[in-house]
Amino acid sequence: MARRTEDHPLEYATFEGVIPKGEYGAGGVIVWDHGTYANATNREMTEGLERGHLSFRLHGEKLRGGYALTRIREGKDETWLLVKRKDENADARRKPVRSQLGAPPACGGQSVLSARTLDDLP
Repeated sequence: MARRTEDHPLEYATFEGVIPKGEYGAGGVIVWDHGTYANATNREMTEGLERGHLSFRLHGEKLRGGYALTRIREGKDETWLLVKRKDENADARRKPVRSQLGAPPACGGQSVLSARTLDDLP
């Protein structure tokens, strides 16, 4: 599942720390993965957002290969489903969100920048 957020300044790509309670995005923040992406269709990415379906390739340290985002709920609670496409990077045994070193914080994951977990933050 995925939720859309507003664009953030580029400087946020390296921010790790704690956002104070009461402020937007409050809580601990680590950089779980980073890399680049490429459009995997002949349509513009903005058109895909409007239509409710995007297809792209991720070139991250943890997430790689083809993915698709499909909008499953519109409006205030807009929600998207993220699906790994079957390709050379697809491996049912590889579960980066649960088992790979660096899984998301709820799974005890580490930052790709600092190797810290949320528990390591002050």
